[in-house]
Amino acid sequence: MLAIQNLNVFYGESHILHDLSFELTAGETIAVMGRNGMGKTTLLKSLIGMIPSRSGEIRLGGRDLAGTKSYERVAAGFGYVPQGRMIFPYLSVEENILTGMDRMRKPKIPEYIYDSFPVLAEMRNRRGGNLSGGQQQQLAIARALVSEPKVLILDEPTEGIQPSIIKDIARALNRLKKERNFALIVSEQVLTFTLEIADRFLIIEKGRFVHADRRENVDAERIMRYLTI
Repeated sequence: MLAIQNLNVFYGESHILHDLSFELTAGETIAVMGRNGMGKTTLLKSLIGMIPSRSGEIRLGGRDLAGTKSYERVAAGFGYVPQGRMIFPYLSVEENILTGMDRMRKPKIPEYIYDSFPVLAEMRNRRGGNLSGGQQQQLAIARALVSEPKVLILDEPTEGIQPSIIKDIARALNRLKKERNFALIVSEQVLTFTLEIADRFLIIEKGRFVHADRRENVDAERIMRYLTI
């Protein structure tokens, strides 16, 4: 479904991402892990088009999206939840979700959203800014999902969220991924969360992939060493 080939990203003259390549199939989850400043967020922003790539391919469904605008990538099948969530604080929960459906003539929030995130159903008329961090994260994921993405991108989704809500989010994502058949890319530093949802692990250090693991033979101790060095 998604093929990234020799992706290079620069900030000015600083070479940040170096020839990154990976592939992703429908229904699969990849966790991109590493310490702060290693290139995780830059990679995700380059995939969605917020940061331009200098060279390389970003192929979704066979179409190379490198060089296209962010809204074109969303239309092609990318969904994105940024670090910090960035929901609209003065809009209601329902209004926030509907902003993800602006391409539809008569948008209606699908039932699977409220089935997967029941707290959003209970608070649908409450302002987004009055929700807890965990509730806002669920809202941001719901807003991205209603665009029916082929690939959902989450940047540090567990940041500032209590452990019980993290488990709820993991369960919801695993269920939705099977039901809606989308792929998932997660940038994360919390290994316990990624162990619950990821099929493959890519460790990034100084803009390069330095280690890869599959879930069935993951070396958790080795990954932790990359996260804590």
